[in-house]
Amino acid sequence: MESRVPFVLSCLSLMLLLLLRLSSSQMPGFVSLDCGGKENFTDEIGLRWTPDDKLTYGEISTISVVNETRKQYMTLRHFPADSRKYCYTFDVVSRTRYLLRATFLYGNFDRNNVYPKFDISVGATHWSTIVISDANTIEVRELIFLASSPTVSVCLSNATTGQPFISTLELRQFNGSVYYTAYEEHFYLRVSARINFGAESDAPIRYPDDPFDRIWESDSVKKANYLVDVAVGTEKISTKVPIEVNKDEMPPMKVLQTAVVGTNGSLTYRLNLEGFPGIGWAVTYFAEIEDLAPDETRKFRLILPGQPDMSKAVVNIEENALGKYRLYEPGYTNLSLPFVLSFRFGKTSDSSRGPLLNAMEINKYLEKNDGSPDGEAIFSVLSHYSASDWAQEGGDPCLPVPWSWVRCSSDIQPRIVSIVLSGKNLTGNIPLDITKLTGLVELWLDGNKLTGPIPDFTGCMDLRIIHLENNQLTGALPTSLRNLPNLRELYVQNNMLSGTVPSDLLIKGLVLNYSGNFNLHKGIRKKSHMYVIIGSAVGAAVLLLATVISCFFMHTGKRKYYEQGSLVSLPSQNLDSSKRDGPAEAAHCFSFSEIENSTNNFEKKIGSGGFGVVYYGKLKDGKEIAVKVLTSNSYQGKREFSNEVTLLSRIHHRNLVQLLGYCREEGNSMLIYEFMHNGTLKEHLYGPLTHGRSINWIKRLEIAEDAAKGIEYLHTGCVPAVIHRDLKSSNILLDKDMRAKVSDFGLSKLAIDGVSHVSSIVRGTVGYLDPEYYISQQLTDKSDIYSFGVILLELISGQEAISNDSFGANCRNIVQWAKLHIESGDIQGIIDPALRKNYDLQSMWKIAEKALMCVQPHGHMRPSISEVLKEIQDALAIEREAEGNLDEMPINSVHSFMTTGLGATDSYLSIDESIGQPAAR
Repeated sequence: MESRVPFVLSCLSLMLLLLLRLSSSQMPGFVSLDCGGKENFTDEIGLRWTPDDKLTYGEISTISVVNETRKQYMTLRHFPADSRKYCYTFDVVSRTRYLLRATFLYGNFDRNNVYPKFDISVGATHWSTIVISDANTIEVRELIFLASSPTVSVCLSNATTGQPFISTLELRQFNGSVYYTAYEEHFYLRVSARINFGAESDAPIRYPDDPFDRIWESDSVKKANYLVDVAVGTEKISTKVPIEVNKDEMPPMKVLQTAVVGTNGSLTYRLNLEGFPGIGWAVTYFAEIEDLAPDETRKFRLILPGQPDMSKAVVNIEENALGKYRLYEPGYTNLSLPFVLSFRFGKTSDSSRGPLLNAMEINKYLEKNDGSPDGEAIFSVLSHYSASDWAQEGGDPCLPVPWSWVRCSSDIQPRIVSIVLSGKNLTGNIPLDITKLTGLVELWLDGNKLTGPIPDFTGCMDLRIIHLENNQLTGALPTSLRNLPNLRELYVQNNMLSGTVPSDLLIKGLVLNYSGNFNLHKGIRKKSHMYVIIGSAVGAAVLLLATVISCFFMHTGKRKYYEQGSLVSLPSQNLDSSKRDGPAEAAHCFSFSEIENSTNNFEKKIGSGGFGVVYYGKLKDGKEIAVKVLTSNSYQGKREFSNEVTLLSRIHHRNLVQLLGYCREEGNSMLIYEFMHNGTLKEHLYGPLTHGRSINWIKRLEIAEDAAKGIEYLHTGCVPAVIHRDLKSSNILLDKDMRAKVSDFGLSKLAIDGVSHVSSIVRGTVGYLDPEYYISQQLTDKSDIYSFGVILLELISGQEAISNDSFGANCRNIVQWAKLHIESGDIQGIIDPALRKNYDLQSMWKIAEKALMCVQPHGHMRPSISEVLKEIQDALAIEREAEGNLDEMPINSVHSFMTTGLGATDSYLSIDESIGQPAAR
């Protein structure tokens, strides 16, 4: 027994050495993140995976997909469907090339069956839009890049439908000149196709056969429109003989040991290229793996339709590769390619053998966005607060969406115009790098523990608003502040400043508050200038007034001439004059100076959203307006702007928000609407305006009736009909009399006469989006009916369309939740408790049943808007009869629509900022 011990120990030692060799065989520069995972593990092919548990945001979900047993695909990390971006940051070696791979397996993690659609970016560059169309299929995106800095960030953002999520994120380091291009300083390579022709199975070839872990897809995998039009006579061949690979891209030998040959003289394929059309990088891999007789030859040409120059070169593999079983890899590094690529290899007339193809790679050039020029300065600021949660967002500060605490200009290379770090527990001196942000307009550092002096902001010539109050700042109030020509508000109260307020600050006409600095005194002031000074002796009432009139300036300071691009032309519309309030005339074109004067230099911000910021204004004739300022100069943003102007300038109805005009100059795009005093329906149902008071059931029905009339006009009163495409409770606005009007037509589409649907890229809002439209991408007026059905359910229940906790553990969607209750006869289970049973149950059932018909899965099963409107009017009649008052109640009666009073006011300074509209998208 004892004699066996040395032998056992020797075996164990040998096994340990083998394990150590296996564990160290992975290439350097490999990172494999198991998103949502909990532990390190090594997978079946020898790749080491680590969890992404250092990420402090997002939630983890466990999923189970049929036939998917890999551990890295049993969890994922998902993020809120908000306007933020959520980033992973990797350390890289500068001037080194890498492969970046992200994968996404939905697995119905949210139990919602609403397929997500969201964006993924690398730094400031948009990489791809992820569109999930199958819960059980893995979406893969790959990018090849040259690292230009010590880190690279991968960010998810901008959920159009559902929540952004990610399953795995992988980084693979290349060596030498692999994938070198002359354009790599300014372009990434987005991987579109990497195909192993003649593969012996469906399984892809990757690590360890490919030392860089590229994934070579088998040509036998059956994907929709992947490889079709395969020529008759196409056969697979293979060899076990080693292939000599000593070329640029170093494809794995296992890929080169298989091929297809065209025995009838032709190899023909057609494939869809992800991300194209565009300029691409394409390489083919050839290795002669058949034994040709001395008198046999293999010569062929590549034939691309529409590109005859490509057909001139003759491929002779043995001759070009200088022998058999050697690699020859011709390619094009600058080639224009379509989305659907048809290609053929055809043998020449003097060739005895047909063409041969081992493998192919196609990548698209993706132009890098250098991002904000303020990046270096703002990252220096972050270095002071690296441990803070708010400093962890990653990626570019402005692109593709800004950090949650900054706002940026809409320039191609955006500047940071606002920093909002109020109450973030900041300590130490104000970082001097903030003064390098030359486009800064607003600075909010109030409510922290900052110490030391106020720095010199002379480099920030566009600064208008500075909030430094409620800190522990010391020293004098700098005289350099007088060098800021645009400064309008300066708040330094409740610090430890000392000395005298510079006299130049007392004559600038700015709002200055220095109260609470007991050693800071007012200097001499000149009576010939107007100014507002709030010192230690000024009462709280004046301070409140100054706070109310504080403005939120979002200009970039230096005005640029904006080309007056013509608006998108709209087909003439035969509008039914009986259903409109005014003539269909072109919208008025306001000058920038008119809008600037009307808004008092954009003093009163009353709303914001994905579209931009909304400001309150008043025209010279006293008409109150809402000015919606476009913050995106993207093609999509401009198109939606033009769409809304051209559409609303030609349709007029008492239940559609009136577009008064537009402005497109000085680098700005603005829409000018009538002002809606009572905000959005959403805010009154479950937003900031509830606070214990609620719209009663009759007023809810009246709002539904008004909105339905507006939609009916779009569907039946316009020729061609107009499909709104983004109906939701936040796009139904309420005027001073609580009458409802439909707003926001940036996504609207015209129906085509005589055609049942309009083919359309899916747009809309999660929770309101018609599932049939999402799947088929065929838009009809019944898509609006689905959205309106969701609004009816909101009116009944007072609940949001999507909620994580209102509908139970297994339901996030109001439609699923309401359907369960209504179909089981439990309507009381969904009625808003705030209604306090002040309704007739018969009218409630009418609306509930009609709402369920509106949200039927198929459009042909849904009613028309006219049928819905009639049901709403019948329900109203029931309610009014129940009240013993058959006459329509006065629309200006406060008691008629609120269980507690809500008085509208025309007073400018008392406008509630939370309800000013129209709501920006």
